[in-house]
Amino acid sequence: MYDNIILAVFGFLAIVQLFYYLYFFVRLPVSKAPDSRFDTSLPISIIICAHNEEANLQKNLPSILNQTYEYQGKKNFEVLVVNDNSQDNTAFLLMDLKKEYPHLNILNLEQESRNVKGKKFPLSMSIKQARHEHLLLTDADCQPTSELWLLRMVQPFYVGKKIVLGFSPYYITKGWLNRQIRYETFYSAMQYLSFAIAGVPYMGVGRNLAYVRSLFLQNKGFSSHYHLLSGDDDLFINAVATNKNTAVVISEEAYTFSKAKSNKEAWRFQKKRHFSTGRYYKTNHKFLLALKAFSHFFFFIAFIACLFTSWRYIALLIFAIRWLVIFLIQFFGMKKLRQQDLTRYILFFDVWLLWYYIKNSKNIFFKNNISRWR
Repeated sequence: MYDNIILAVFGFLAIVQLFYYLYFFVRLPVSKAPDSRFDTSLPISIIICAHNEEANLQKNLPSILNQTYEYQGKKNFEVLVVNDNSQDNTAFLLMDLKKEYPHLNILNLEQESRNVKGKKFPLSMSIKQARHEHLLLTDADCQPTSELWLLRMVQPFYVGKKIVLGFSPYYITKGWLNRQIRYETFYSAMQYLSFAIAGVPYMGVGRNLAYVRSLFLQNKGFSSHYHLLSGDDDLFINAVATNKNTAVVISEEAYTFSKAKSNKEAWRFQKKRHFSTGRYYKTNHKFLLALKAFSHFFFFIAFIACLFTSWRYIALLIFAIRWLVIFLIQFFGMKKLRQQDLTRYILFFDVWLLWYYIKNSKNIFFKNNISRWR
């Protein structure tokens, strides 16, 4: 009797796992790019918030300023950089670049808001200051993969979309930590991009994200979560995104690359900040994400329990089927997002996620005292 109950639980968890992969995650590798459009009539504001980012801006800002997006022979976009109380030479660098690039605009902030934490105050100020309705956001440490990044990311605006979710991977460097960070980034992207394609958008990443200002104003900006350090991207999108107003762009020409953290403590700090917002998602989103994580975790526990029952060979078959499905969908998902070097580690990371869930559980369910965004 107990053997049957254990197998039933194991089988149910396997079905839940396969449901996520075969209903949601498979949509990423099989998705097709929409018909190419090359409309550039909509003026765009690219927004970058910077705090002591002189080196990153010097490296990355020219590639953003030189985007191919012209209308009637003129650049049809501005790049608005918010210099948020920087103590380095960011202000002087921006003034020098302004001489060469007239479509670069600068907002110097010399005050901070006590009531608005993190990046939300400078970002709110820049959105109000921006010249145009349609906004494309990235970070100072991000570099577009091509001069067509802007063009590709804003095309959904031309068919009535109000939110565009992009992909922002990390550069490949040596070391196991880099693989962990890049796999976690891929896994997160597989989730939020696939959910959005399926009509259940729940978050975006501020390193590569576009939306219209009117949506921001209608939502009263970040007022519902001003007290949180994070949430300027995922909580805002969670509040305003719908199956009708959101689009996904996964063209390789539309990525923004940045450098991953080089030590575990810096990455833990980053993830602690990101995980702190999950408890504020909409209830249905929290349920879907929690069910995915819990079914993954307890699947392995139930599998081990099944090995000590008379159904061990059936359990091994179910386990093999699940792993085959996971491997194939992640394999082709990685190819889609140009992360092929990680394919050899798929099955290992499937087990590694158990430790990852345990390690970060306290950041999901309990408050933290982080008070800075840089």
